[in-house]
Amino acid sequence: MRTSRIVLTLIGATLALLGFMACLTGATLVVVHATQRDSSGFYTSGRHVYSTPTAAIVTRGEIHTGATSNGDWVPVRRLGTLRIRATSSQPIFIGVGPKSDVDRWLAGVEYARLTDLSLWPFHTDYERHAGVAQAGAPTAQPFWVAQATGAASGTLRWDVTGGKWALVVMNANGRPGVKVNADVGVRTGLLLPVGLIAGGLGLVLLAGGVGMAVAGTRGARDLTGSPGRLPTPTDGSEPAYPVRIDGRLDEPLSRWLWLVKWVLIIPHVIVLAFLWSAVVVLTVVAWFSIVFTGRYPRSLFDFNVGVIRWTWRVSFYTLSAFGTDRYPPFSLEPDPDYPADFAIDYPEHLSRGLVWVKSWLLAIPQLVIVGIFAGGLGASWSGTSRVMSGGGLIAVIAIIAVVALAFTGRYPRGMFDFLMGLNRWCYRVLAYVALMRDEYPPFRFDSGGSDPGSVGASPVSPEPPAPPTAPPPSAAPDLVGH
Repeated sequence: MRTSRIVLTLIGATLALLGFMACLTGATLVVVHATQRDSSGFYTSGRHVYSTPTAAIVTRGEIHTGATSNGDWVPVRRLGTLRIRATSSQPIFIGVGPKSDVDRWLAGVEYARLTDLSLWPFHTDYERHAGVAQAGAPTAQPFWVAQATGAASGTLRWDVTGGKWALVVMNANGRPGVKVNADVGVRTGLLLPVGLIAGGLGLVLLAGGVGMAVAGTRGARDLTGSPGRLPTPTDGSEPAYPVRIDGRLDEPLSRWLWLVKWVLIIPHVIVLAFLWSAVVVLTVVAWFSIVFTGRYPRSLFDFNVGVIRWTWRVSFYTLSAFGTDRYPPFSLEPDPDYPADFAIDYPEHLSRGLVWVKSWLLAIPQLVIVGIFAGGLGASWSGTSRVMSGGGLIAVIAIIAVVALAFTGRYPRGMFDFLMGLNRWCYRVLAYVALMRDEYPPFRFDSGGSDPGSVGASPVSPEPPAPPTAPPPSAAPDLVGH
């Protein structure tokens, strides 16, 4: 597959993912606009308790309505009207003032600066500002641009204007010990238009990106490394699974190179991150194709097999086996000279019904197993990159094997065969949940470097015919006589 086509596929996949995110954002904004406004037109958060033993709660940094700053940036110039409703067991004060004036006033006062706020689930973090001075009554300060007070509740409304502002919540007498139950609302006319624009732009990017990604895979034929459908055994043995993963222990191995392979594969990891984004997009396209036609587009299939093959070679070189010191090629294509290979038989037809459930519901038992083997591979079909990052049984055994290699000079063959069985199980499940086969992965541990399917699929060369045998000399006169 030419580099230009790979680049086109990656660009298309990136645009498609950006388009999907924009569509999701647009749809969310439209839904919020339709369902989350109250009778006054405000988008309102839930009520939560904000408390501090100090004299005031002050928003972190500033409410910023101009250029960006080091603090939180909220484009409130365009939000319209800000509303804060709060209740308390004692008289309360809520005010908005210039940040510089608020900072100057509270410079010697102990107060809490709100540094982190999460509404779902609700969580607050405060940074305590030390001080010994008394704040005094906030209503005596002349710099407030909006304020509200009440015996047990208060509602602040502020038509936002440009500038740098700080929001302050205090007891009306300025004494320490603030505890309020408050909600925040914003009224604006921008949410719906922004949602529609984001959704429309996302659809354009999604359609264009998918088109580019599919066009880039054209010509990606013959990347499966597949010899065709494997014959069904007639001796009653288990049929070979049509996903084949092979690895050859490439001895002699360096005792210490495995310590730096983590660094050496960084270029591969970067490229594979983009390639897997393309696989995600193309698998979604393939899902629709299977639903409507019962076929996995061959060009998409070959490209995705190539990416998995590339991933397996890098994994074999590193934490999945440490089985070779030969640097993996930057290629999607089969390489018979490299000691690790991956192949899947192309399915001529796939079930339109199974495609709805096999990637998640039917695969649950298998995902639990490979989650133990690979430390997260079973979380999602695209999680094969976690084979390299490890965290499961595969990584533990591989590290034990190379530690033994470092001290003895030999890689334990039994451990290698066991690792190949674990990896083989994981990649079969990966192919199944990636919609590439309908056959359910066997609950079978096929250890050893050569996949049983590869052995069965290997062409057997016919034995050459035996050369003719010359008659013995004594028989020659009789033959001539006849």
